[in-house]
Amino acid sequence: MVDWDRVEELRSKGWDWDKIANDPKVAFHPDSSMGEPGRALRGLYHRQRSRQRRQGEAPKAVAPSKEDREKVERKWTLPRIGYLLVPVFGIWFALAYFIPSPVGLVLPAIPYLALGLVIVAFLLLFGLFRATGTRWSKVYRSTLVTGIILGLVISGVIALGGILFFGCPVLPSSGTSEPGQGWISVSASPWQDGGRPVVYFYGATWCPYCSASSWAIWKALTEFGTVSGAYTGYSYGPPEGLQYVPEMVLANANLVSSVVAFQVSEYVAGSDGTFPTTSNCYQQAYVTAYSGSSIPFVVVNGQYVHGGSSLIDPSNLQTWAGGANGGASAVQNAVASENTAAGSPWLQIQGQSWWLMAFIAKSTGATPANLALQPYYSGWSSATRSSVASDLAQIA
Repeated sequence: MVDWDRVEELRSKGWDWDKIANDPKVAFHPDSSMGEPGRALRGLYHRQRSRQRRQGEAPKAVAPSKEDREKVERKWTLPRIGYLLVPVFGIWFALAYFIPSPVGLVLPAIPYLALGLVIVAFLLLFGLFRATGTRWSKVYRSTLVTGIILGLVISGVIALGGILFFGCPVLPSSGTSEPGQGWISVSASPWQDGGRPVVYFYGATWCPYCSASSWAIWKALTEFGTVSGAYTGYSYGPPEGLQYVPEMVLANANLVSSVVAFQVSEYVAGSDGTFPTTSNCYQQAYVTAYSGSSIPFVVVNGQYVHGGSSLIDPSNLQTWAGGANGGASAVQNAVASENTAAGSPWLQIQGQSWWLMAFIAKSTGATPANLALQPYYSGWSSATRSSVASDLAQIA
């Protein structure tokens, strides 16, 4: 007589019917006319269960076979979706964090990929908590491996596409602090235009911090060439108490220089809190990697970066806010002439102007020893020459 309990036990282990039929403990001895033993045993098994149901007997509970379990696990349940997406977002996040350009350009690591990783991790944990069966199986392992491969493929495609098709730079996630408040240096290839180091400014006219910083940028540019298209104005955005800071609007500024190139992304429309758009992959790469989602932001030669804070404290220019005491015109005149009289706005601006000039000079190959030989040096005042040389000596 067939031991049906043994049959159920072997089925739960995933044995096929031929193997079960040949197990001596099952005690199945088919007649030679019945053909294949496994097929005969399976038919007999289902007939018995059908007879039990007709007679009103509750069939003995059957543990799901390995095949049945895998069939359930192959469905896209929450655990399986989690096992797929967690490695995808995890790998993408890690690579985008450590290589923000080009991997993090489509979706920055922080906050977007980090948020996505948290969501899919929650889905996986919730799905495993709700699961009644196994939480780790061959199906889940293969799904996890597929997720790892997908994460690498997605990150790789984005990186190669950014480099090959858009010319994006490869940027590290962090830099080294430099002298001059807020400046860092990054290990990246030079960002140049026609062999000239690029000075890039990212800001907005509504922003009082950008408005104050614009004077240092404008002053530095005028010391390396001729600036046209810039005009004075006043900030109009928050916070309260720092509105109407005098500024030099650089959105349409053009620099004629044999040694330096200038690029700018400055928002000039009337919507507070709106950031400018970038016009090429280099600009977006640096903004994504180092701006800290704040303005103003300045890059020199792709290797010196100032972000996350203002070059100039706007509260130091409140004396001329909104047109008071000669307003923006008075600030422009004082900066252009380097007026050092008591209370002059140039005294508030000169420090970071000199640091910016020193980083530009460094990018052109200048050193404290050969600074006097550079073509732009002869037009500088003695105070600017000595200050820039001093700052240049401190740059790594």
